[in-house]
Amino acid sequence: MIPLPNAKLSSSLLLLATVLLSAGAQAEVVREVKIGAAHFPPYTVRPEQGADTGLLPQLVESLNRSQSLYRFVLVPTSIPRRFGDFQQGRTDMAIFENPQWGWQEIEHKAVDMGLEDAEIFVSRQQAGRDQHYFDDLEGKRLALFNGYHYAFADFNSDPAWLKKRYRATLTYSHDSNLNMVERGRADIALVTRSYLSDFLQRNPDSAGQLLASQRVDQVYHHYALLRPGAAISPEAFASLLRQLRENGELLRIFQPYKITVEAPHD
Repeated sequence: MIPLPNAKLSSSLLLLATVLLSAGAQAEVVREVKIGAAHFPPYTVRPEQGADTGLLPQLVESLNRSQSLYRFVLVPTSIPRRFGDFQQGRTDMAIFENPQWGWQEIEHKAVDMGLEDAEIFVSRQQAGRDQHYFDDLEGKRLALFNGYHYAFADFNSDPAWLKKRYRATLTYSHDSNLNMVERGRADIALVTRSYLSDFLQRNPDSAGQLLASQRVDQVYHHYALLRPGAAISPEAFASLLRQLRENGELLRIFQPYKITVEAPHD
């Protein structure tokens, strides 16, 4: 005859199994990390309209595919609204940022992404015009993106001041700004090197119409900014980026747009 199990022993085994199952379930909990997605082409393109194009969605896809501890999700925001969304916890992370772009008074931790782009000047090609055209901006009509911080303007993004000081036209479209230059309605537009590369791929006829400057307004050394209490630590996110750098994913995503992929600065 097989002896019946002791009742106390059965209860203990049941409790132990419950604890182990619970611990296993907790270990498998995926932490959601909310990344603010503001229109910043070609990095992020019209996220408020549900668009999933741009480099940020590609990066998020690679981050999610490479591990199972975190699930990165995009939360649409805007250039001016991104600060409040970050402070109020609607987003955990602002990405492709620089701590000098209005973040000085906002508590955060910065992670060097090891990605560099540059803001350059673009004018219309015409006889007698060369690189010296970009030496002096005085008296030239500028086409700028509303809300962006430009080095030549000491990072002052106030629209009224830019219009008065630099005869600036401010839009929410780099395509519009480059088209204004082509049509002679503006003398110079400022875009990132990555954006100009993307624009010329989409508009090959413009390659002979536009002159890009060797002068750089500013180098974009990109950072990810994490708010206190975010679901991922700065060290953990830096480790995930390092994996993507070492396995070639960052090069695959960013190199076609002339964005430099390098080891983070010390």
